[in-house]
Amino acid sequence: MIVSDSLSDENQLLNEITVLVDGRTINIGPQVQQALHLASFFSPYQLSIYLHNTRMTRRSMNYVTYSTYIVVILYFQSLHLQLTALADNTTSYFPSENIVLNCGSNTSEFVQYDGRKWIGDIASPYMPSNADINSLIAKASTTLDSIPQVPYMTARIFRSQFTYRFDITTGPKFIRLHFFPASYLGLDVSKAFLSVSSGNFTLLHNFSVSLTADYFNLAYLMKEFIVHVSGSTLELTFAPTSNASDAYAFVNGIEVVSMPLHLYVRGDDAPLPLVGYNTLVYYDNDSALETMYRLNVGGYQIPPKYDTGMFRTWDTDDAYIFGAIGVEPFNMTLPILYTPSVPAYTAPESVYHTSRASPPFENNPRIILNMNQTWFFPVDSGFHYLVRLHFCDTLEDVTKINQLVFTIFLNNQTAEKQFDPIALGGGRGIPVYHDYVVMVLGSSEAKQDLWLDLIPNPETKPQFFATILNGVEIFKLSSYDKNLAGPNPFKNNSGSAVKVPNGVPIKKPKKLPYILIGCGLGVVVLLILLCLVLYRLKVIRPKRIMSWFSLIFSTTNRIEDAKKSSFFRHFSMMEIKVATNNFDEALLIGAGGFGRVYKGSLDGGSSFVAIKRADPMSEQGVLEYETEIHLLSQLRHNNLVSLLGCCNEDGEMILVYDFMANGSLYDLLHSRPRDQQNPPLSWIQRLEICVGVTRGLHYLHTGTRHKIIHRDIKTTNILLDSNLVAKISDFGLSKASYPSLSTTNVKGSIGYLDPEYYQCHKLTEKSDLYSLGVVLLEVLSGRPAVSPGEDDENVNLAEWAMVCFEKGNKEKIVDPYLEGNIVKECFEVYVGVAMKCLAERGVERPSIGDVLQNLVLAMQLEKNAGIAQDGNIHKINDNTGLQGNSDLTPGIEFSDIIMQVGR
Repeated sequence: MIVSDSLSDENQLLNEITVLVDGRTINIGPQVQQALHLASFFSPYQLSIYLHNTRMTRRSMNYVTYSTYIVVILYFQSLHLQLTALADNTTSYFPSENIVLNCGSNTSEFVQYDGRKWIGDIASPYMPSNADINSLIAKASTTLDSIPQVPYMTARIFRSQFTYRFDITTGPKFIRLHFFPASYLGLDVSKAFLSVSSGNFTLLHNFSVSLTADYFNLAYLMKEFIVHVSGSTLELTFAPTSNASDAYAFVNGIEVVSMPLHLYVRGDDAPLPLVGYNTLVYYDNDSALETMYRLNVGGYQIPPKYDTGMFRTWDTDDAYIFGAIGVEPFNMTLPILYTPSVPAYTAPESVYHTSRASPPFENNPRIILNMNQTWFFPVDSGFHYLVRLHFCDTLEDVTKINQLVFTIFLNNQTAEKQFDPIALGGGRGIPVYHDYVVMVLGSSEAKQDLWLDLIPNPETKPQFFATILNGVEIFKLSSYDKNLAGPNPFKNNSGSAVKVPNGVPIKKPKKLPYILIGCGLGVVVLLILLCLVLYRLKVIRPKRIMSWFSLIFSTTNRIEDAKKSSFFRHFSMMEIKVATNNFDEALLIGAGGFGRVYKGSLDGGSSFVAIKRADPMSEQGVLEYETEIHLLSQLRHNNLVSLLGCCNEDGEMILVYDFMANGSLYDLLHSRPRDQQNPPLSWIQRLEICVGVTRGLHYLHTGTRHKIIHRDIKTTNILLDSNLVAKISDFGLSKASYPSLSTTNVKGSIGYLDPEYYQCHKLTEKSDLYSLGVVLLEVLSGRPAVSPGEDDENVNLAEWAMVCFEKGNKEKIVDPYLEGNIVKECFEVYVGVAMKCLAERGVERPSIGDVLQNLVLAMQLEKNAGIAQDGNIHKINDNTGLQGNSDLTPGIEFSDIIMQVGR
């Protein structure tokens, strides 16, 4: 057999391969070519089975041909393995520094899952000379089979400042700190608060391993940072945050691994767009990063040793995708064709082989409404974040430009309006990534959700309405003062059950059985007569009573499903009575269509809650109760009221919420006296409240698998916490929206009810927009939605405001307290939004994304005295700005007209 190792004229050489059999020359070139093709995808064992089956089904395959397959495959597969190893050696990254320390240990040990040899730090050259004085070594008091022995079973304890010094080359480095929240030397781990710095950068400050692990439900954790080392020494300084006598800090493992120069920080030559703002962000070696998330979307976890040489961990995205929508296509045989702009060390091939995609429905715009993919990532408030999205087209049917086009939203802002992975990459199997910077504003909440949304874009009329994503990396960028430290999460209190004292047995009186039967029958007859009288007086309704009985004797599946949520707690009736002092009237803070609301205290008065108790005679009942539990147990957003749990014992229907210290927006606008001790809300406060309400409504309309239509947006259902953060409440009337949702029962509140919904009985998300428009006017004017004491033309706020607007008397709408305190440009934007929301027809109203964009713009104009962040004055007139009917992708066309965002 003649075989050449040269690959330059491969096809020609293969065609010339011949063998001599029984004096005959046989050309086996085609068989060799096919064998080589198979050898690149299968193991020898798999190939032998494949060829055996092929020979059985194709009798024309003679012995020579079959033998040729086997020999050539085995030879070239060994060559293929050598070439693959060579390719890996030339494309993978080899770090100049790969330091891994097992803190508190004096031995070295190879770690199988990691693929590296960890050395003990006791005798390492990175320790200071006074290490024995300034620190202690310890072993964890508890061991679990699920927790790796190295580096988590030993630790170094710090009572004072302690510095590791690493002599390394210049350039960017990964710094990874490993922690296991256990008891060491009998110390209380809850009192361990750690601060870590590297050069001028603060990596951690007052960091609690215990609180963080508890919040994220982790047995152990790792914090990864990226720092550029400009000199020849890297110093890591650890110290307990507090000076108290029992304060301490600890660390279990340290990694220092070098990385390619421009992998994440590309310098001033490559600025990135700040999503939602018409500006660019420059960050260079003077910035440090903290890795928040690194995900292999749609695939399995990739351990450090299977990374591209930098020992990164790629987690799955299952815990972060909302609603688990989409499919997980994979193509493990498609070659990944790395490019100079995306070298092979960027991400492992496994990241690009797997993905998560929405099903590729062919051209049908109605499908778009439910085909978005959404991920939520809790991040620290008050920082900028670098978001890197990895794409690689592996779909067999998608090979051309404009077959797959979608919009990328980050935190409700357009990051990429028309993203085409084929157009960007150039073909199938070519990986690409895009970087964006997202600003997460400071908030009273320590953590906020940074959310990523992919929505098919119909504007270019692509063949498929679908989306695809292969990987996500999110990094926190250091602040101007070189700080990366965020606040600790709140303690995850599970709550303590209230012990119920044992009941005292009651002795049954010895009465004759027939007397008991007679009394029982008499009571039954009296109850029947009483019910008939109440029914005639329309005090009770049979359906309502039957629904209450169904709750007493059975618990629905929706309530049972909610109880399984980690955010949801089932309260006993005894706990509720203790919290409300047996429903003391002095604790009554409100009443509504569902029932009465009491202020309650839990855990010995350490926290306060609002407890809503259903009224049996209320128009609302079991259906609304179940709807509230079903929806709020699944939804989590900073601008939605948090449902903590429920109680349905003893036939009661009780809901427990976070307590809102400032009551409802209605109370602040209309019910409380206006004096020096209780001044009216300022215009900035009102704007912030309106933006918060709109954010919550935007989440309901776009952030869930099916749109959720609230149906009862009004100021009494907008609650305010101690920091005046707005929270939408009362979801008893809410509905999940599907295409063409009609309802025979029109529900809502007078003054806020959409006239089109009332007349046509067709419910859409635009009905919520009408109600929101009324709320915006109510906030601006200080007048309630309905004023019974006014003249007929002034009773309805929306109608009165429309008349003022049409007559050019917009200033009459303004609350007298606010006169002269509103910037003109802000006023024009705000009123324009409100009036468009009140359009007679739903299709003429803007999308919730448009409203949010413009309320944010109005707030910027107010704060900057009429100047937007790009330095220009923006004005809105009746002919520009809100363009009525929104496109199927929310928040696009109006945001582009008023304030260009994204790219």
